[in-house]
Amino acid sequence: MGLLVNRATIRGAEAAGGRTGCGRSVRLLVPALTVALGLLLGGVGATGASAVSVCAGRPAKTLRIGTGELRVYKTRSYACVLTVAAGPGAHRRMSVQIQPRGGRPVVDSGTFSRQAGPVTVHALNRCVRVSGMIAGRRGSTGWILC
Repeated sequence: MGLLVNRATIRGAEAAGGRTGCGRSVRLLVPALTVALGLLLGGVGATGASAVSVCAGRPAKTLRIGTGELRVYKTRSYACVLTVAAGPGAHRRMSVQIQPRGGRPVVDSGTFSRQAGPVTVHALNRCVRVSGMIAGRRGSTGWILC
């Protein structure tokens, strides 16, 4: 009897496109675990401004700001930016902002010891404007990545 139930269940799954109920949760879990593992391994042994970035894509622009950097990364359809202090240590005021042309700015600000951000916007066929601040020192760009 159990064999008949299993065959009926398999036929039902094939009729529904060959997918089972747990497939979606597994598809969502695998990328999350991959990102978590990458952050864990990337953070080990990384020091100062040479830390592995949490933004996806290729480095598009780096701007020196006082005692750190404003880093911009670009994929085909997204732009990501973060402000990184040259040396981690005492907490200091930091902020980062990115605005796609025709869109609203996305901001991350507060008191951080290492970095502000990352913040990401959809930037397929759009220019973006970025700015950042570390301990009162500001840096910004005009419209870039056009």
